[in-house]
Amino acid sequence: MTHDPTVTHDPAGRLTRHVLEVDDLGPDGLDAVLALAARDPGSLPRSLDGRGVALVFEKPSARTRNSSEMATVALGGHPVYIQGTEVGLGVRETVEDVARTLACFHHVLCARVMDHTTLERMAAALDGAGVGVPVVNLLSDRAHPCQALADVLTLHQCFGVDGARDRTLAYIGDANNVWRSLALAASMVGIPTRVAAPEGYGPSDADVALVRSFGGDLLVTDDPVEAARGADALYTDVWTSMGQEDEAAARTAAFAGFSIDERLVDLAATDVVVLHCLPAHRGEEISAAVVDGPRSVVWQQAANRMHAMRGLLAWVTAPGEVS
Repeated sequence: MTHDPTVTHDPAGRLTRHVLEVDDLGPDGLDAVLALAARDPGSLPRSLDGRGVALVFEKPSARTRNSSEMATVALGGHPVYIQGTEVGLGVRETVEDVARTLACFHHVLCARVMDHTTLERMAAALDGAGVGVPVVNLLSDRAHPCQALADVLTLHQCFGVDGARDRTLAYIGDANNVWRSLALAASMVGIPTRVAAPEGYGPSDADVALVRSFGGDLLVTDDPVEAARGADALYTDVWTSMGQEDEAAARTAAFAGFSIDERLVDLAATDVVVLHCLPAHRGEEISAAVVDGPRSVVWQQAANRMHAMRGLLAWVTAPGEVS
């Protein structure tokens, strides 16, 4: 189950929009965020003018930190980068106390956390206290909604908003937090998806049901060839994510044959595009020839992290000014 406080109210009657997973946006909200992300930054309301945005990072990141900081600045705000050790979530202070404290200073609380329940506790603490500060998930073990927004934005740029609905996206690899958010977002905008993962690394029945509940066409297989054949977009992520280092050897063995390489690209559509959320391990989940080749839109995708975050921050902070 996902967090479902998409819209609450504080005592002043302001809307509070938490985004802990991409489906918290709802289909209309997702369309609105993507439209905002595609707009010229100068045309957006400076909804963060003179206001702070807390960026709590239990896990380090290049793209997430830079995209979040620059998106905040584009809306007139002041980003404050906070390492997990500085606030000591659950160690120096409770998650709830940290959230209430940061909400005293900031207009938005964004967090990149190890455990998804940390985000749920933050949102619940603020809602329970009637504090109208939205919580935004920058990544958790359960979801990566900001990445999914950038991914769909990239597919829309490649194929068009309407044209993308006639294209098939194939994800090859671990059905992890990145896959989950991507599949949900794709389903919400009508993009058919496939996922190929070895036994034991595929999506849960609950996640499959949730993705399909939005009307999306989803194929689940353990055969990367089946997933890649005729696909218009190929996507992968690292086989071993941060915090899974002890599983690296077992994962490398399990994912043998699941690399996006020239063989899989040749099986896909002639105008296929290749995506990767980065960082990339060349020679493992993707070959150097593919990630650095002409079909790769990886750097366009990375740049879109900033545009997507700008659209998302505009949506959560200016509900009366943007749709």
